[in-house]
Amino acid sequence: MTEVAASTKRNLLDLDREGLERFFADTLGEKRFRAHQVMKWIHHRHVTGFEQMTDLGKALRAKLEANAEIRVPQVQFEKPSADGTHKWLLAMDGSNAIETVYIPDKGRGTLCVSSQVGCALNCQFCSTATQGFNRNLSTAEIIGQVWVAARHLGNVPHKQRKLTNVVMMGMGEPLMNFDNVVRAMSVMRDDLGYGLANKRVTLSTAGLVPMIDRLGEVSDVSLAVSLHAPDDELRSELVPLNRKYPIGELMESCVRYAQRKRGASVTFEYTLMKDVNDQPQHALGLIRLMRDFDNRLQMKDAAKVNLIPFNPFPGTRFERPDDAAIRRFQKLLNEAGRIAPVRRTRGDDIDAACGQLKGQVMDRTRRQAEFRKRLQAGGVDAAA
Repeated sequence: MTEVAASTKRNLLDLDREGLERFFADTLGEKRFRAHQVMKWIHHRHVTGFEQMTDLGKALRAKLEANAEIRVPQVQFEKPSADGTHKWLLAMDGSNAIETVYIPDKGRGTLCVSSQVGCALNCQFCSTATQGFNRNLSTAEIIGQVWVAARHLGNVPHKQRKLTNVVMMGMGEPLMNFDNVVRAMSVMRDDLGYGLANKRVTLSTAGLVPMIDRLGEVSDVSLAVSLHAPDDELRSELVPLNRKYPIGELMESCVRYAQRKRGASVTFEYTLMKDVNDQPQHALGLIRLMRDFDNRLQMKDAAKVNLIPFNPFPGTRFERPDDAAIRRFQKLLNEAGRIAPVRRTRGDDIDAACGQLKGQVMDRTRRQAEFRKRLQAGGVDAAA
């Protein structure tokens, strides 16, 4: 059988407004404003066929057909949760697939977007980490997740189901795919794209200090940091990246980010795990970290804390704390003057809750094989 050659056409989903303007001017020899018309067709009307773009002349549509395409991720399957959460498994290439999750809530709808096929980091409490890592996603594959969700929501006749927020908290570490993620977030915030305010696009990182600084130089999105422990010894066990960028350096970079953004708040994510990081001494350590952060910025409540009860997955050694332990931890923070909401678990019946995303990864790190071996040694079905 003859192998089909890969397309040489430019996927326009890979381009933000500036890139698309250059494509029209330099490649097609057209006026730059034509890019604005095409962006609206793609992101506002979810049109992928140039022949349907009726405000473009026939000659321009022919040029586009010859030189470009609009290729969106293929939905392998989608699954709604009883609580309204919706998960898509999107094919990337070969046997790779990633997961994207939409979470509706009062007055808002949040899309959790992936940035990599798998994850190169090895956070011990995250299901994605057990899948290993294959590659970074392209800009088209990242913004394509938003395109798929926005098209779906546009076809649902319930006004409360709308896309108001995007969080780069899906599979992967966004700052390890910096350029493609930043370009995709530009489209999310562009009025010709999805028109989201800067504060409604959040990038979540495990703590790549140099890239947090770089992000502060080029973008105004909200920052969330996966902290999960108040001291280096415990955090290095849970988040191995901490051995390279310990808490002190990480907090310094967050201070610099907030200062560049004129005192914008930084959110610290803290996943509560039974008898691991949910004890009173951990809460007191977290309070000291947050108080120091506020003092450095000379602002009250500059640091926001989100408490996330651990979401179990097959083969994990961690457990969710009981409700009393979660309330006790939260109360200690509240009594110290710290607002610390407990994130409501959503989509756990379809494995779409925080930390549960897996997808399908052709692992290049051997981590998936090692995890399956541990599962089998413990008498757990590796296919579970």
